[in-house]
Amino acid sequence: MPICTWAHDEPNRTYHDTEWGLPVHDDRVLFEFLTLEGAQAGLSWTTILNKREGYRRAFCEWDLEKIARLNARSVERLMNDASIVRNRAKIESTINNAKQAIAAIERHGSLDACLWRFVEGTPIVNRFKSMAEVPAKTEVSDRMSKTLKRDGFKFVGSTICYALMQAVGMTNDHLVSCPRWSAVQR
Repeated sequence: MPICTWAHDEPNRTYHDTEWGLPVHDDRVLFEFLTLEGAQAGLSWTTILNKREGYRRAFCEWDLEKIARLNARSVERLMNDASIVRNRAKIESTINNAKQAIAAIERHGSLDACLWRFVEGTPIVNRFKSMAEVPAKTEVSDRMSKTLKRDGFKFVGSTICYALMQAVGMTNDHLVSCPRWSAVQR
């Protein structure tokens, strides 16, 4: 059976086959994907996957408290780190978003509860037959984006939010012909 057509090469194939669409409830992993999806804006997902380990190192293995304490000197250091996307706005947004995630955890008990509330804790199961059917954003991602922006998060437009939803299994957008479609349902 054919897999989703976007997963045609490495590292996309490995990511598709092992992570994409599986429900994630770990706050660190959720923050990682929030960051990576924002970093991807204007770039290819392959570029981000190739820099993923660099992001983990640069951003304290996704420890929110440590990220939130990064300062202007840290930003300058990160601007010289070729293992991540060297975009000042994206780097500063990661630090800002760590602070906002900590606040969201205080309000909701976890980042998991904050994000998964938009789908009422249950993945949306789509039955797309072609990639042309898969939307770039939805009413749910619009709502998530608006709420996260209101709460002070950056790089959380609706398209980024929808990509986050796909990545962490809030929506199953594997094509129905893809073996992973049924695998992530389990």
